[in-house]
Amino acid sequence: MSFSPASSEASSAAHPLAPYGWDEGWEAEFTPYAAQGLLPGRVLRVDRGQCDVVTPGGTVRADTEFVVPRDPLKVVCTGDWAAVDPGGDPRYVRTLLPRRTAFVRSTSSQRSEGQILAANVEHAIIAVPLSVDLDLGRIERFLALAWESGAQPLVVLTKADLVPDPTGLSYLVEDVETTAPGVQVLAVSAATGEGLDVLSALVSGGTSVLLGVSGAGKSTLANALLGEEVMEVQAIRDVDGKGRHTTTTRNLLVLPGGGVLIDTPGLRGVGLWDAGQGVGQVFAEIEELAEGCRFHDCAHGSEPGCAVLAALADGSLPERRLESYHKLLRENQRIVAKTDARLRAEIRREWRLKGAEGRAAMEAKRGRIR
Repeated sequence: MSFSPASSEASSAAHPLAPYGWDEGWEAEFTPYAAQGLLPGRVLRVDRGQCDVVTPGGTVRADTEFVVPRDPLKVVCTGDWAAVDPGGDPRYVRTLLPRRTAFVRSTSSQRSEGQILAANVEHAIIAVPLSVDLDLGRIERFLALAWESGAQPLVVLTKADLVPDPTGLSYLVEDVETTAPGVQVLAVSAATGEGLDVLSALVSGGTSVLLGVSGAGKSTLANALLGEEVMEVQAIRDVDGKGRHTTTTRNLLVLPGGGVLIDTPGLRGVGLWDAGQGVGQVFAEIEELAEGCRFHDCAHGSEPGCAVLAALADGSLPERRLESYHKLLRENQRIVAKTDARLRAEIRREWRLKGAEGRAAMEAKRGRIR
């Protein structure tokens, strides 16, 4: 008996895991594990070496000891699709299916490791509170990681009810749109419902991860999207607009209008992790200008014929954008260099060349003085 693509698609849509994002692609990936008698499942939550996994028969608690790689980016993560033992006590996650996307940041430790925050997401919702002044640099940092993950970023300006003047709100949205080329910016208010219908429609297909600092209103926004008080909400300090971590683990939740949401704890640090392409996408206008530079390796510092500096001089490129671009590129290069011996050697070679050029210029200057 043969199956048409249409019948295969219908089969995937009728699958018990379809509300969690199961589709034909995942079904094909899982085929060899199905032959071994294992069950498919999606990881809802991870803590202390165990995880909650939703399977066709319901949610089970499973041990992750069979998936303990040396690479910290390959540990079990919320959003992963897994092959799980069909029964037994305890249950085990035997393996993970290859990830389509992964949101990764650098850890705050001195070990230069990456930390995976969410897997297999299509939309990265960056929550930015309007209760405090906009931090455009932080937004650019989140966007770089989002683009690098393979997901489509979306900036959501929360607590829009705190900016009652429509003109003032439109200016804030415009400021963020300038910072986020190619990204939709949406002002929402969980208190008044403003923008929630648009946001619900945007996230109704696929998996979305909700990101932001503590106090950004992520849990309130998650509750609004879910239509019920699932996530605990804490008060925000008036003195600085910050809050404590309401969400302490990453949780995967099915939205009533379709789609899946991964809520995450507030992030104090948002370090880049091998996000060179993501940085380039955030600063697409600078990358486009750079194509007109005289030298292909122009650093946009003091080189002659630099199209980026020309745009800076005529006011078409804000100085803040170029400074932020340089800052994120330097940070990303340092992170990559810690794990790439060849790049470390190239950076040291560049430093030596610059040092030699500086010494030569100083000697020439002294010679002229004499």
